[in-house]
Amino acid sequence: MSKVESALRELGLELPAVAAPAGDYVPALTDRGTVYTSGQLPFVDGALATTGRVGDGVDVDTAKELAQTAALNALAAIKQQLGDLDRVTRVLRVTVFVNSAADFTQQPQVANGASELLGKAFGERGRHTRSAVGVAALPLGSPVELELTVAYE
Repeated sequence: MSKVESALRELGLELPAVAAPAGDYVPALTDRGTVYTSGQLPFVDGALATTGRVGDGVDVDTAKELAQTAALNALAAIKQQLGDLDRVTRVLRVTVFVNSAADFTQQPQVANGASELLGKAFGERGRHTRSAVGVAALPLGSPVELELTVAYE
């Protein structure tokens, strides 16, 4: 087991199976030392953990947990590409889309669910650039969607 997966296990977390794409795309791809994931939703056992808008039926703490779940799904897709998460040399960028109520402005707090997980899993290699973007809707009514970009050797 990789050091990254051991760190996740210490947090009580495991990588899920990679979700099958819902269209004509791949969950992740590699190019010149970089892995890019497609948008990852917070699927748990093949279903969304919850649906709805953050700030209107979905609270910040729940959305933060969903961002963590989406990050785990992204890590599973990266592992599928690399075979071992210890090959990741740096988390480069995280983009978190938040299905937001019109007056909701706490997208960065939601994105912290993913950022904190990556920091705990990768240590200093997990520090990254990030965008937290409020949107009017996401696929399947998901409260969050996440894209992850990492460097690897």
